[in-house]
Amino acid sequence: MTIKDIASICGVSVSTVSRVLNNRPDVSEEVRQRVLAAVEAKGYIPNNSARDLVRSRSDAIGVIVRGTGNLFFAEMLKTVSKEIENKGYTMVLQFIDSGADEVKAGAILEREKKLRGLIFLGGRFDYTPAELALVGVPYVCCSYTNCFGSLREEDYSSVSIDDYRTAYAAVEELIKLGHRRIAALVSGCSDRSISELRYNGFRAALRDNGIDYDPALLVETGSFEMPEAYEGMSALIERGTEFSAVFTLADTTALAAIKALSDHGRSVPEDCSVIAIDGLRVSEYVNPTLTTMVQPAEDMGRQSVQILADVLEKGAPARHLRLEAKLRPGASVKHI
Repeated sequence: MTIKDIASICGVSVSTVSRVLNNRPDVSEEVRQRVLAAVEAKGYIPNNSARDLVRSRSDAIGVIVRGTGNLFFAEMLKTVSKEIENKGYTMVLQFIDSGADEVKAGAILEREKKLRGLIFLGGRFDYTPAELALVGVPYVCCSYTNCFGSLREEDYSSVSIDDYRTAYAAVEELIKLGHRRIAALVSGCSDRSISELRYNGFRAALRDNGIDYDPALLVETGSFEMPEAYEGMSALIERGTEFSAVFTLADTTALAAIKALSDHGRSVPEDCSVIAIDGLRVSEYVNPTLTTMVQPAEDMGRQSVQILADVLEKGAPARHLRLEAKLRPGASVKHI
């Protein structure tokens, strides 16, 4: 798909399409919307610099970070940056909103910067081959897989933990401590993403330990953000539902849950135990110290760069690496 194709579809000149793409004011609003709709429908990605049309491919590796405030990725980036430099490449970093399209962002960055490869920190779990056809360089999905999608395993690489098993282990830790009324604070239980995997692990741990699932103990916040987690936890408390522990899908949502419990007169862990997944450094310095399943962020970043470098330099096949998350005992859980 070229700019000429877009012009032909819209019945306008190439220069008109160019003016729309460059946000020039000398185009009617009706034409602007028609061109933008065609660009979106056809998945057209423009080259934004004439210099890029003739520039040879660089030594750059693009890193797309999904979620501008994601603390887990912020910690991982130090390792990714260092490893890219050690391999003799240059890192081109771009942050996008948590709801943005990381593949389209990566494809645009690839063309603008003539990237050798891409590392996606966070992304959708359900892409199709047609959607990923936009990306013309090798890429690694770091911290997630395509388990809900239809990509062929040989067409991409990934580095992640087993989110299902990690959630299972976290909930089983609560069960070992005597808890049976365990609430779950998740983004969604059918979002075809990380939250669904961790929710399924939560359900499986209950089932395998003979505990009936109570839907009244499920809180779906619709996001990973702390304000929504706080509101969701508050709503659960205010409903008067009894529970002795909370499993949350991330450290940040756990911290929000602890504040909600405190603001409603409940002490952690005396009145309620809280466990999470991530292992953020900041969660070691809160009171009480958070008990959490630690993702090996540094190793995940290091392995992602190594896999990509092997593909670029040695023609190595795609790889899918699953690393183990380990329990970091804290003070936010207790035996009952």
